[in-house]
Amino acid sequence: MDKSFVIRHTVEAHPDLSIPDPHQDAFVRTTLGFWMYLMTDCLIFASLFITYAVLHHETFGGPSSRELFELKLPFAETMALLLSSVSCGFAILASLKNKKNKIIGWLIVAFLFGAAFVGMELHEFNGLLQQGHSWRKSAFLSSFFTLVGTHGLHVSIGLLWMLVMMAQVFRNGVTLFTFRRLVIFGMFWHFLDLVWIFIFTFVYLIGVL
Repeated sequence: MDKSFVIRHTVEAHPDLSIPDPHQDAFVRTTLGFWMYLMTDCLIFASLFITYAVLHHETFGGPSSRELFELKLPFAETMALLLSSVSCGFAILASLKNKKNKIIGWLIVAFLFGAAFVGMELHEFNGLLQQGHSWRKSAFLSSFFTLVGTHGLHVSIGLLWMLVMMAQVFRNGVTLFTFRRLVIFGMFWHFLDLVWIFIFTFVYLIGVL
């Protein structure tokens, strides 16, 4: 997000705030630092994608992705995470207008859709385990559970982060600090959405062909 855009809208919404010198604004440093963190996460997921690509045919005589996967549940997960990401975006837009209740409301909606995503993912994992298809059965299943599970862990951490953000906005309202944290969280949440699109396409969509 452009720094001047952030500062201009923050001033309009909070004329009583003391805005730091734009040239020394911690917002830029924090955002840059978080982008660096996201790049390391990109490397982690890239490694997991490469591992899955190499091992997804190594079924050790067990079922392949075509036999195990169906698109219905992953598609529902995709819709839930996309709607959660859109709701998070609306929360950030509401923060530009200093709409505290709308921010919390949209974050609640984003949380519910995110929780639904995690619930469906756990349901899928449990179904595979109940059928005897655990991560110990083959290299294919090990790489699948590791890739999808790592993303699910990130989403679960994001849900806890979202609860903290709701508590901070409820207690402090929209300040420079809560706004900056909302923007950082939005970057994280949209990043997870993008990673899931790759998982859905690469693991599920191509996997059933």
